[in-house]
Order: sequence, then C-alpha cells, then structure tokens
Amino acid sequence: MLTRTVRIWDLPVRLTHWAFALIIPAMWFTGEEHMWDWHFRLGLLLLGLLVFRIIWGFLGTETARFASFVKGPTAVLRYLGGNHEDSATKGHNPLGALSVLALLAAMLVQVGLGLFSGDPYDGATGPLNPLVGVMTADTITELHEVFFYVVVALIAVHLAAIAFYTAIKKQKLVGAMITGSGEKAPGVPDNTPAPWGRALVSLIIAFAVVAWVWAGAPPLA
Repeated sequence: MLTRTVRIWDLPVRLTHWAFALIIPAMWFTGEEHMWDWHFRLGLLLLGLLVFRIIWGFLGTETARFASFVKGPTAVLRYLGGNHEDSATKGHNPLGALSVLALLAAMLVQVGLGLFSGDPYDGATGPLNPLVGVMTADTITELHEVFFYVVVALIAVHLAAIAFYTAIKKQKLVGAMITGSGEKAPGVPDNTPAPWGRALVSLIIAFAVVAWVWAGAPPLA
C-alpha cells in the first residue's frame, strides 16, 4: 500500500512519554538505594507530568485527546477480530488506547500511594503522610512497594506490543514517538497543530497541583 509521511504525535505527548520512560526506572533505583530526597522529587515530577497528560488529553491535539482514541468494547472486539487497517489509524488503535489508560491509571495509583507512604520515625515520608495514621501509612507503604510490580507488568506488556508491531507489522512506532511523524495511508490527514497557549495553561495547572501536594494539601478555602 502507498503511504505518506504524516504528523502523528505533538511535542508535549512525546516529551511526557519519554519522561515517563526515564522517571520510572529512576524512581526504582532511588527507592532501592534509599535516596529518598531524589525519590520524592522524582515522584512529584511524575505527578506533575501525569496531571499535565490528563489535562492535555482534553485540551491537546487530536491524537492526544482521549475522545479521539478511547473507544468502547465493540470497537476493541472488532479490532481484535482483525476488522481494522493500521495504516489508516493516525494515533492509538482501540487496543493501544487501553494500554495508555492502564499505564496512566497505574502510575497515578503508584504515585498516590507514595504520597502517603513512609515512616515518620526515620524521616522518609511522602508529603501527605501526616494526613494518615502510622498504621495506615505502613499499609500504604507496603501497597506502594507491591503495586510497583503491577506497573512493571503493564510496561512489559506495552513493550511486547511495540516489539510485535515493529517486527511483525513493520510499523516504526518508536521512530514516530521520537520524530512525531510516521507513514500512513494517503487519505490520513496530519495531526492538528499544538495549541501552545493551552499547553502552557495545562503545565501551570499541573505544577500548581504539585505545589499544593508538596505543601501537604492544605484546605483551599
């Protein structure tokens, strides 16, 4: 099939994607090495990027918006049944959308647990740890440690899917996430231009949330 180069992913999507790929292993390393100051800083950075990506999922470009790629069960089953044409899909396919949602949700849960976890007696506590009791914090800390393996499992599935599409279907998914462009059917239009004003507003809101959490989530009124 003839194809043409199409703009697929905007810069904010690509930057957050690769930031996630760097931060997750860095957080594992700093946790294993008990480098708590860096662990907490990276956790807050991850929180900010997650909030930004969620906001961008409503305000961003066409392929960034959840409404454009999150489909219902019927579309997913139809895709699994082979009723699709990947070269005609500009962004995430219906199955890939589930992977995106699962990863975002899992990272949010992991970060949320980390905000409350820790032991106040050794000084390694998340910024929201004072809002819960010691026993509750202990339980949350254990969940934080165990749930990391759920995140790892989802990442493994994500990487396996990328390997499958790269090796079997000959799609350059990694290259598209680096350059923002990929080969699609001639009738597939370019992604919409990035609304940079909305990106700035999204970033300000995201890191305002981080600042509020860092301050211990004080009442807003």
